[in-house]
Amino acid sequence: MKEVLIALCGMNCKLCVAYQFKEKDLNKKGFHRKYCPGCIPRGENCKHMANKCELIGKGKLRFCYQCEEFPCKRLKSLDKRYRTKYHMSMIKNLKFIREYGMDRFLKEEEKKWKCPECGYVICCHNGLCLNCNVDTLIKNRKYRWSE
Repeated sequence: MKEVLIALCGMNCKLCVAYQFKEKDLNKKGFHRKYCPGCIPRGENCKHMANKCELIGKGKLRFCYQCEEFPCKRLKSLDKRYRTKYHMSMIKNLKFIREYGMDRFLKEEEKKWKCPECGYVICCHNGLCLNCNVDTLIKNRKYRWSE
C-alpha cells in the first residue's frame, strides 16, 4: 500500500471498488463501472469531502485531522456509513495516522485487508478479493459483505 492512496478523509483508496476495478481492468469482464486512480492521484484531494470543505477543496490540508473542526459533521456522517456498511472507519484511520504515523498505518492496513487465499487486497465495499472472488461479483453485481 502507498501513502498517496490514503485520502485526506482517511479513506484507503486501495480498498475502494473503483480503484480495484481500474487496477484489475474488470470492465473487460462485462462490468460498466467508473474507474478511479485514487483521490490524490486524480488531483481532487478527496472525493467525499472536497465539495463540503473549503480547506480540503483548496488543498490546504493533507489530512482532515489537521483541521480544528476534526472530526466535522460531514466526516462523522461519512464515517458512520463506512463503519456500518463497509467495515472501516475513516476517523479511526486518521487518529491512527496522527498517533502512530503513516508507515505503521500502511503496515497495519496491509495485514488487516490482505486476502488469506492469494495475498491481494480485500475490497472494503463488498468484502471480496477481486483477485479470487470476481466470479461472485459477476453472479451478483450488487454483492455486499457476506450476502
